[in-house]
Amino acid sequence: MTLQQLRYVVTVAKKGNITEAAKELFISQPSLTNAIKDLEKEMNVIIFDRTNKGVAVSKEGEIFLGYARQVLEQVNLLEDTYKQNSGRKLEFCVSTQHYSFAVNAFVDLIKEYGSSEYDFSLRETQTYEIIDDVARMKSEIGILYLNEFNRKVLKKIMKANGLIFTELFIAKPHVFISSEHPLAAKERLTLEDLEKYPYLSFEQGEHNSFYFSEEIFSPLERKKNIRVRDRATLFNLLIGLNGYTVCSGIIDRKLNGNDIIFVSTDIRENEKLLEPIKFMLAPEERVVVAYQGIRDMLIITNKKFMTVNKQGLTGKKVEYRVIPLNKISAFAVETAGTFDLDAELKIWASGIGYIEVQFAKLLVRDGALRNIAAILNANIL
Repeated sequence: MTLQQLRYVVTVAKKGNITEAAKELFISQPSLTNAIKDLEKEMNVIIFDRTNKGVAVSKEGEIFLGYARQVLEQVNLLEDTYKQNSGRKLEFCVSTQHYSFAVNAFVDLIKEYGSSEYDFSLRETQTYEIIDDVARMKSEIGILYLNEFNRKVLKKIMKANGLIFTELFIAKPHVFISSEHPLAAKERLTLEDLEKYPYLSFEQGEHNSFYFSEEIFSPLERKKNIRVRDRATLFNLLIGLNGYTVCSGIIDRKLNGNDIIFVSTDIRENEKLLEPIKFMLAPEERVVVAYQGIRDMLIITNKKFMTVNKQGLTGKKVEYRVIPLNKISAFAVETAGTFDLDAELKIWASGIGYIEVQFAKLLVRDGALRNIAAILNANIL
């Protein structure tokens, strides 16, 4: 195995095409193909899957390429340290969620460190891809948002990939809206103020669980939802539809102009809904999700799973059933069939037994059962 072979496979993976990679590497296509085959044979690994349409990186190839990029990065560092006037372009890549402050920092970086030749990349992408990019050495750093809800899951993924999270700052929630929005003149906004307007967020592809969401208060249920892939589309819809999103409150006027503003918010997660059960919550306890049926409620906090069952004709008699999350050892989900009115969730807890919760089809359709299963799954693993 040679460094040249590693450069070959990394370039082919980057181009996604052997012909284009051969042009960039200034070698013939047959020579490049043979070099890759020799490397695969020597290392006993299939780096690329061959199809009629070209080549695609295999699953084991992704792992191999991660190591290859690390080796080449170390070689580049050695050359930069001990070779003067090597003439190599500076290379740097950042993967980030959709934040204007990241773009601003990227601009400052290029102004300070950009030489006469460089090859820098800024990837605004999905949360899971950010972690994967850094793990595979496609990017040197990744920028993403953690809160008390998603921290456990994302840090577990980071740890599995040998990554470390370093806090940049603590963001307070603000609402982003158009400067022409009917609510633009208000100093502070509540959940009730925003209820009739569409909520915009960034979709997360195959990993569209709200653990990977980059918006603050993402577990909240909203009547009108629009998901987009890029920041420009989100801003256009904020203006065109009087939509809103909840984010950090950091916006750059030079990059984004004056059409988008941020407003402080008094949003508390399902505050009105939770008023009757506040006495059941500890001082430091935070609600993750809450669902209201016709009479009953289901709440998951960062500490416990709780159901509220109103009994009798008047509903004045109420049963509060609580299971600590750290006691939950297993759960089962039974989805609603064609002629069933309800879906069911069964939860087993150590030393307690199990409880059964029924979900109306409306809640199943809105993703409540899926969201709850994702939360429980993260806590029992």
